[in-house]
Amino acid sequence: MSIELSDATLPIIDSVCTPGYDRTELVTGIVHVGVGGFHRAHQAMYLDRLLATDPTARDWAICGVGVRPGDAAMRDALHAQDGLYTLTLKSPDGNTDTGVIGSIVDYLYAPDDPERVIETMASPQTQIVSLTVTEGGYNFAPSTGEFDASDPEVVADLRPGATPVTVFGLVTEALRRRRDRGVESFTVMSCDNIQGNGEVAHRTFETFARLKDPDLADWIAAHTRFPSSMVDRITPATPSGLRAEVVDRTGVDDRWPVVAEPFTQWVLEDAFSMGRPALETVGVQVVDDVAPYELMKLRLLNAGHQALCYFGHLMGYRYVHDAASDPLIRELLQRYMAEEGRPTLLAVPGVDLDDYCATLIDRFSNPAIADTIARLCQDSSDRIPKWLVPVVREQLAAGRAVQLSAAVVAAWTRYAEGVDEHGAPITVVDPLADMLVPLARRSRHDPLAFIGNRDLFGDLVDDNHFVRPYLWALDRLRARGARQTLGELLDHPDPR
Repeated sequence: MSIELSDATLPIIDSVCTPGYDRTELVTGIVHVGVGGFHRAHQAMYLDRLLATDPTARDWAICGVGVRPGDAAMRDALHAQDGLYTLTLKSPDGNTDTGVIGSIVDYLYAPDDPERVIETMASPQTQIVSLTVTEGGYNFAPSTGEFDASDPEVVADLRPGATPVTVFGLVTEALRRRRDRGVESFTVMSCDNIQGNGEVAHRTFETFARLKDPDLADWIAAHTRFPSSMVDRITPATPSGLRAEVVDRTGVDDRWPVVAEPFTQWVLEDAFSMGRPALETVGVQVVDDVAPYELMKLRLLNAGHQALCYFGHLMGYRYVHDAASDPLIRELLQRYMAEEGRPTLLAVPGVDLDDYCATLIDRFSNPAIADTIARLCQDSSDRIPKWLVPVVREQLAAGRAVQLSAAVVAAWTRYAEGVDEHGAPITVVDPLADMLVPLARRSRHDPLAFIGNRDLFGDLVDDNHFVRPYLWALDRLRARGARQTLGELLDHPDPR
């Protein structure tokens, strides 16, 4: 007989670890926008650890906020369970560990009651507003970094007296109320996979505020801090069978469980407007400069995922661990990291990069996680420009090789045609799919059509040192297929 997860049933759950603290004593100190699998496997997990080990940390509980229509499902799941959920960690050796996380004490769905969301952020007890809104959620052009003020929802939020619907409108209105009430500014803490995520958040939120209210923008510039962070834990979308698996193994019925790998890392800049939780006591690296760590992660792990996923899909793989076990893809990953990714990094204090790269490939190969190729391939127009294109630019500027990166972009182009090597359809999940798919198909007779999109690639289309290997790989992918193309590329890394 299963036990439905809730505060009422916590005392009778003895099959897994449950929160080792009294949740009735918790106070919301963090409002988090974008409660998905990653937030629940990462930031909320660290706060759960802190609450369990530090009796003075009771003011750091989380109130989750959903902004997008799809967030209604998370609202329903968390409301039914008083914010509780299970986190299952799966190791490559088959070891599985499940526990209940209790750090989320409330969840607000902004379309239901935007006023309540704003007032929760404006409350003096809220000291941090944190974000996992995805790479595309910051509404800036990848090629220029400029905020897109023409976005229809942004335009609507900028109208006088508008009820906010965007994260920019909600956060900015909460900051306005704090200023008007003489309340200190909260910290805006980005936890998204963007280089300089703190600076990106600073630029985009301040730009929105300046368009809305220049005086408020000046106040934000003077009083609001935007720390950068590097976050890392492979967290696939919840598999369809995970709920039943958790019930069978533990007896706990969780409406929306989370699964992740055991590895986790969080490097956080020590730059806060108000107080902050003592996260360094539970494994977070609190540092003065996050940049070396974030470059390491974005250009090795995240860009490595992009190197794997398009070739992997075209070669017939549907799970990351299967693709990562293919000798050709493993060599592609090893060579990309060593020859193109690593040369663009800063010195990373306390990290052995040889060991880090080897560990990444081991993590990609973890069959217990069952991470999907489809997850890595989605939202490519947000990911490639932020993770891989900067590597290409720095390599070109230094006169170094870009053949492997160019081949990855070619594989993305071939994938974006929406049809695989056997004529089966590929579902391209991307906010720009309606533009990308026609461009990819057009590139069959207009070879530069795809990389000619300057919003995504800037002026790379004008640089023959990138164009030449890109066209070579794209031609081979279409004529000979992904496996033979990859074999030729790795045998002759500077194809002519």
